[in-house]
Amino acid sequence: MPASPARRAALNVLRRVNEQGAYADRALHGESKELDARDRALAKRLAFGTVQRRATLDWIVARHVDRKLEPQVRAALQLGLYQLLYTDVPQHAAVAESVELAKPSPGAKLVNAVLRKVLREGVELPADDNPKGAAIRHSHPEWLTLLWWDWLGAEEARALLAADNEPTELALRVNPLAGVDVDLAGRREDDALVVEGALDVLSHPLYAAGAITPQSRASQLVARAVDPQPGERILDLCAAPGGKTTHLAALMGDQGEVVAVERHPQRAQALMTQAGRMHATSVRVQVADAKDVSAELLGGMFDRVLVDPPCSGLGTLSSHPDLRWHATPESIEELRIEQEAIVAAARGVLAPGGRLVYSTCTLSPREEIVDGTVVRTLPHRDKTDGFYIAVNDG
Repeated sequence: MPASPARRAALNVLRRVNEQGAYADRALHGESKELDARDRALAKRLAFGTVQRRATLDWIVARHVDRKLEPQVRAALQLGLYQLLYTDVPQHAAVAESVELAKPSPGAKLVNAVLRKVLREGVELPADDNPKGAAIRHSHPEWLTLLWWDWLGAEEARALLAADNEPTELALRVNPLAGVDVDLAGRREDDALVVEGALDVLSHPLYAAGAITPQSRASQLVARAVDPQPGERILDLCAAPGGKTTHLAALMGDQGEVVAVERHPQRAQALMTQAGRMHATSVRVQVADAKDVSAELLGGMFDRVLVDPPCSGLGTLSSHPDLRWHATPESIEELRIEQEAIVAAARGVLAPGGRLVYSTCTLSPREEIVDGTVVRTLPHRDKTDGFYIAVNDG
């Protein structure tokens, strides 16, 4: 019997991530187009979970296999181990379908043997009382585990590593500009609504009406830190996809001007679409590189400037499981250079006495380049994304 379409799609996503360095969400979008909603959800769960637990799974594989594996066989074995160890998928289905995914390679027999041995004997992972063991048990790069161990201390680091592998809460932002009552069940905090249970947000009528949009509670703190006032001129740099941009417009009652700068034309177009859906008529999108902005280019100075630059995203690992494998110390240093250039440009267009807010969705001290009044969220403590937000008043 051939493997199910969902597992076949999950295998293809995993191979693209492992072999091509693809991002899991983009790979899934391409591989799941022909799947129905149920199969798409299963493919996402299996692919994202396997990517997330890759270091742990590879450690287990290395203890059972003493030769190099074909990419397809390794991916099938990883998927099978993930299902056995971290899901409630029936064991016989996890084994049988993983073997099918490895065919026609002779390595399918090895997949069968390893999975059945794990079923018989179980797995004992290293203790997480040291960085090396914690990196394996919680499936993070060792360099990142060491960084957090030194920065936060052992207890906090272990809690953060564990939280990164837990499901994220479903947080929405309720948009008053839509003028629509939102009657979804959940916990309300300011504009945030933490939904109880599952919800297909993007197909919901409230989403189409612009009354709700997915946005983490931590992300929603950013626009509130900017504290835009009606009639002011606000600049949002690196603005796409527009969650914070449209929140700024909502907080000022859509009275004033929010100039949203985005350098990629396609992302700028998506940002305009988002502003339209969210009834944010005060938003004006400017296609430009944030490092090159000037008062001349943007038509004057700004009362408040938000800098939300490209960052390593290490505060969002529960919802973006592959970012942990893309980030490196070297890439963080490259990002820091870009971040500093954007902040310098932002200061050049900030009116005297204005407010600069710098935010990143990461947990990386090297990217905390602006001081001031600081808000930091931590996934294990605050149950939302990890953010660094610094408010600097002129």
